[in-house]
Amino acid sequence: MIEQENLDRYKPDFENRIDLSTLQEKLEAVRAEVKKVIIGQDKVINMLLLSILSGGHSLIEGLPGVAKTLTAKLIAKSIRSNFKRIQFTPDLMPSDVTGSTILDLKSNEFEFRKGPIFGNVILIDEINRAPAKTQSSLFECMSERQVTVDGQTYPMANPFIVLATQNPIEHEGTYRLPEAQLDRFLFKIDVNYPDTDQELEILREHHEQKAKNKEDLVQEVVSIDEIIHFQHLVKLVFVHEDILRYIAQIIAQTRSNPYLSLGASPRASIAILEASKACATLQGRDFVTPEDVKYVADAILSHRIQLTPEKEMEGFTPAYIVQQIVESVEIPR
Repeated sequence: MIEQENLDRYKPDFENRIDLSTLQEKLEAVRAEVKKVIIGQDKVINMLLLSILSGGHSLIEGLPGVAKTLTAKLIAKSIRSNFKRIQFTPDLMPSDVTGSTILDLKSNEFEFRKGPIFGNVILIDEINRAPAKTQSSLFECMSERQVTVDGQTYPMANPFIVLATQNPIEHEGTYRLPEAQLDRFLFKIDVNYPDTDQELEILREHHEQKAKNKEDLVQEVVSIDEIIHFQHLVKLVFVHEDILRYIAQIIAQTRSNPYLSLGASPRASIAILEASKACATLQGRDFVTPEDVKYVADAILSHRIQLTPEKEMEGFTPAYIVQQIVESVEIPR
């Protein structure tokens, strides 16, 4: 951890500009609602909250049965918004996602029927079960916040946040997401197995039937207008010049690392900046520290870099390389 005197150097030269008490209170309420059902998975919940604060999309990966979909659904349920869920399957067509133009027989005119992608919080379940053609239908709406059908452009709702789940690519019947699609996700969040104590608590709750209909206990505790306001507050967070240089150095290291065949793009550096600001607000600070950068770096970079084939065969993982890079870059003091 950074000592207090070093922490002070990252503060703005003026008094606290932003009142973050309401933001903290509301997002703590969201966390509490989700924890009524989910046992453990604190990092996953944290990252999803940061994703919403940053206005970015998240890809949640884990083996079947680790509550990927449930966690994302409960986060969305605690927000008073237009929530949509899309189950991706091998036979899903792009028009099933974005919508299509049909002939209205009454008016004898063509009209656009919006697909389920038009909402505030979109849960896409098993995104890598659909073929590349359907996956590519998400490109425009995720990066440009709009959909073009038959030459007409339709804007997405504000905010527009995609929470997608996927099983590991080694599983049968999955299609690897292309690098360009992965780059549209702010975070790739890995969901791991619970530890023994958490597993025991899950078993106790199930045995005592406490878990029955617990999803119904989750209440809406924050409005979509409040989320928009919180996202605006995140934009106002102060970032010291040294922090900007620290982020740039981390990104530069991914491009020169001999273990990597593909480094991070400028979109990744912007993602780290925005996510670090969101991380600071969640801690009640209106300025970013190196610890914020470290906290979000792995989830932002691990799906944007590519190992060399030799290192992949040796069993190295992108997350390990990111950790080594972040540790190797000197923290500004």
